[in-house]
Amino acid sequence: MLLSLVLHMYSMRCVLPAAVLLGTAPTYVLAWGAWRLLSAFLPSRFYQAVDDRLYCIYQSMVLFFFENYTGVQILLYGDLPKNKENIIYLANHQSTVDWIIADILAIRQNALGHVRYVLKDGLKWLPLYGCYFSQHGGIYVKRSAKFNEKEMRRKLQRYMDAGTPMYLVIFPEGTRYNPELTKVLAASQAFAAQEGLPVLKHVLTPRIKATHVAFESMKDYLDAIYDVTVAFEGTVDDKGQRKEAPSMAEFLCKDSPKIHIHIDRIDKKDVPEEQVYMKRWLHERFEVKDKLLIEFYDSLDPERRNKFPGESVTSKLSLKKTLPSLLILSGLTAGLLMTETGRNLYVKTWIYGSLIGCLWVSIKA
Repeated sequence: MLLSLVLHMYSMRCVLPAAVLLGTAPTYVLAWGAWRLLSAFLPSRFYQAVDDRLYCIYQSMVLFFFENYTGVQILLYGDLPKNKENIIYLANHQSTVDWIIADILAIRQNALGHVRYVLKDGLKWLPLYGCYFSQHGGIYVKRSAKFNEKEMRRKLQRYMDAGTPMYLVIFPEGTRYNPELTKVLAASQAFAAQEGLPVLKHVLTPRIKATHVAFESMKDYLDAIYDVTVAFEGTVDDKGQRKEAPSMAEFLCKDSPKIHIHIDRIDKKDVPEEQVYMKRWLHERFEVKDKLLIEFYDSLDPERRNKFPGESVTSKLSLKKTLPSLLILSGLTAGLLMTETGRNLYVKTWIYGSLIGCLWVSIKA
């Protein structure tokens, strides 16, 4: 019975973070909405500067749970940029935690508020978050023939015109890699073979459209591209075969003791502009990722497994960067819930904020 209780408590470790992150969402949206109204007649750069600061506060709280609370060890390899830059961040995609990995790197450059995502179109229907991500600079895209290239270019141009700092996160694979979804892997590998491209094992064949549009639109605005490869330690089974990466809930239950992150900083002048050449270049970058992951998961030498080649730096995030945000948002939420008026406002924000947000993104679709 004691063992069962311990296991139950362990499995409930994600409840506290989920309750705080979701519970503070209406408070955050109220603060953001108030600023959106106040800044309606100001130049957009003023709105964006404060919005980036608000976003930094919320995401710092997120990182409190994903780093400080879990105690996960972050190991960094390759290029370790320290200064803010306008960049496109290209990474392999295997888990919902990949969104957090971008934050993990950005906060170490003091660029957390500038993170913006190219997102799958269906995510725009998330209550509260879906509409806000769009307002913060996120870009929702549909796949293949439904991809709205003009809308993406228009939105990027608007941010550049306003001088908005850009840490644009793109997952070129378009969907998460899961070794258990053999049909998806087979289709990806068959497509690569059909296109005359090398077949990849630990990543999916990347799609070019979003990356090409982003780079072509911002080539004079960018400083570099970050090519990021991520591996979660502990994601192999007893037979040494790779298994599915942890979800956010599993991660918060400490299912991943270490995250290995390899960064290649690529100067923009080294990236081909024409789509046909960029397609080949992007696939070559994913070939590099695949080789890194083969070394990580499949190396015949046990000493070379569970790490990337080269020296690593263990990076620990200070509580000074995360705890104040947790206290601010939790305190504001607690204060709101202490009065009947506050509780009514809180509930109405969840309900009407979600409905208005869905209506807004459907009109903008």
